[in-house]
Amino acid sequence: MSESVVKSSPPEPIDAAFEISLRPPLFEEFAGQDKTVERLRVMVDAAKTRNDTLQHILLSGPPGLGKTTLAYIIGNAMGAEVRTTSGPMIEKAGDLAGLLTNIERGGVLFIDEIHRLAPAIEEYLYPAMEDFKLDIVIDQGPSARTVRLNLAPFTLIGATTRSGMISDPLRSRFGMNCRLDYYTPEVLASIVSRSAGLLGSTLGPGADLEVARRARGTPRIANNLLRWVRDYALVRADGKITAQTAADALTMLDIDADGFDEMDKRILEAIIGLFDGGPVGVNSLAVAIGEESGTIEEVHEPYLIMQGYIKRTAQGRVAMPKAYRKIGLEPPKKATPGQPELFGE
Repeated sequence: MSESVVKSSPPEPIDAAFEISLRPPLFEEFAGQDKTVERLRVMVDAAKTRNDTLQHILLSGPPGLGKTTLAYIIGNAMGAEVRTTSGPMIEKAGDLAGLLTNIERGGVLFIDEIHRLAPAIEEYLYPAMEDFKLDIVIDQGPSARTVRLNLAPFTLIGATTRSGMISDPLRSRFGMNCRLDYYTPEVLASIVSRSAGLLGSTLGPGADLEVARRARGTPRIANNLLRWVRDYALVRADGKITAQTAADALTMLDIDADGFDEMDKRILEAIIGLFDGGPVGVNSLAVAIGEESGTIEEVHEPYLIMQGYIKRTAQGRVAMPKAYRKIGLEPPKKATPGQPELFGE
C-alpha cells in the first residue's frame, strides 16, 4: 500500500516580535517619563541644529521601563542607525573594535546592561568615547605593539538596571544621565490602550486601567498581561475585552488587584507567619519559600518595598503594617525585637 504524502501549510510565525512591535518609534508616542523625554528632545534638537553628533547618554532604572525603546527613538530622531549589543557579549577588545569601526558618523551604539562590561573593555572604551580613537594591542611580550584606530564620531547609549555598579570613570564620560521611574496606573492605561490598538483588540471601558493597576508600574509587564487578556477573551469571552474579562483573566494568573502574584503573597506570609514579622535574612527567607535569594532581591522585593509592604533593614527584612492587612491580619500593637522603628519606639 502506497503512503500518501500530506503537505501541510507552513505554521504561522510565532509573535516573537511582540515586544518590538509595540515600541513607540517617536518621542511623541512615548508615554510617561516626561522630564527625561523633554531633556532628550532638547539634546536631539540641539545636536541636529548644530549638525553635530549627539553626546553620550546613560539610561538607568528597573527593567521594562523603556530604556531600549528610548535608545531606538533617539536613533530615529537623529536619523542614525542603532547597533545593539550587551555588556556580557563584549568579551575582548576585538569585539569592541568590530562594533565601533563599523559605525558611520553620527551612528548610535546601544550597550544594554553596560554595568557588566569587563574592566579591561572599559579601558578601551574611554578614548573611544572621548577622542573617537581606539588603541588595540597586537601580539604579546616583546613583539607587542599598539595600533590606533580612528573612529567616526558616534553616540554611545548605555542602559543599566544597576547604576551603582558602573565605575565612576565610565559614568563621568556620559554627557547625560537619565533615571527612569515606575509609571502611574493612569499612564500605563494609555500605554495599554495604544498596545491594544496595535494588536487589533478593542478594550471596553475600564479594561485598560484594570490591566494597568496590576502591571506593577512597568510597561513591559502591562503589555505581557494585555497579550494574555487578549488570548483569554478570545477563548472565554468571544474576543470582547471588558473590565470584568480582564479581571477574570488576570485572576487566573493569580495576579490580584494590587499586582501581587503567588510568590509575593508567599513572601509576606513567610515573614509574618514563620519569622514573626522579621527581621529575617534573605537567605533564610529564600529557603522558607523555595525560591532563589537573587530572584527575591531583584524581582519581588523592589515592588514590595516601593509599595510599603516590607522594609529592608541592617538585620533583615521586616513586614510593615500594610503587609499584615494585605494577608488579612491586624498589625501587632507591640514591637518585636528588631522592629522598634516600625512602631515608632
